[in-house]
Amino acid sequence: MTPRSFLLTPQLSDYVRAASEPVDDVVADLVAETAAMAERGDAPSTMQIAPEQGAFMQLLTTALGARRAIEIGTFTGMSALCVARGLPLDGSLLCLDVNETWTAVARRYWERAGVASRIELRLGDALASLRGLPAAETFDLAFVDADKTGYPAYVEELYPRMTPNGVVLLDNTLRGGRVLEPVSDDDRVMAALNASLATDPRWETVLLPMADGLTMLRKR
Repeated sequence: MTPRSFLLTPQLSDYVRAASEPVDDVVADLVAETAAMAERGDAPSTMQIAPEQGAFMQLLTTALGARRAIEIGTFTGMSALCVARGLPLDGSLLCLDVNETWTAVARRYWERAGVASRIELRLGDALASLRGLPAAETFDLAFVDADKTGYPAYVEELYPRMTPNGVVLLDNTLRGGRVLEPVSDDDRVMAALNASLATDPRWETVLLPMADGLTMLRKR
């Protein structure tokens, strides 16, 4: 099943997609393969971003003129595919993930889309990998879609590594609406992080009601 925002009816979701940049065969096939994996129990389809979110991320990458990007949590590679497509030919995207099986699917679609040369995938603990990077202003764009309890640490470690005006995107910041009445540790951590980022002087923050909530941070 193609992911969509819990805020939209199926009919309105279809309308949003019809009024947005259409997906090509590469994205359509990646969505279908990921859905098939979910049906077999090989992967949770809810971890894949919605196609309209991918289109937004590709447009944003291009509009920002981003040259160096980082992603924490890659899954089957749709978000990385979209960001890489928005980068210039000499741009680069560093992907951090722990799952070799899911990212093997990602690699196939990156190759098919002709963007594999712009993407470096590092498997292992994402926080350790992030902390191992120089604490220098390096990345113009970051996307975080990994373990939710790890988000506060990811944001802290990303801050010194973002360029001035660099943008960080945090996925699933509405938690299906459960930030209003948290029922799990993931919900509680996200609700607390949302509250803290809204008043953090280091970031300009907006929580967009896109998909499952997409928070955009700009490094002041």
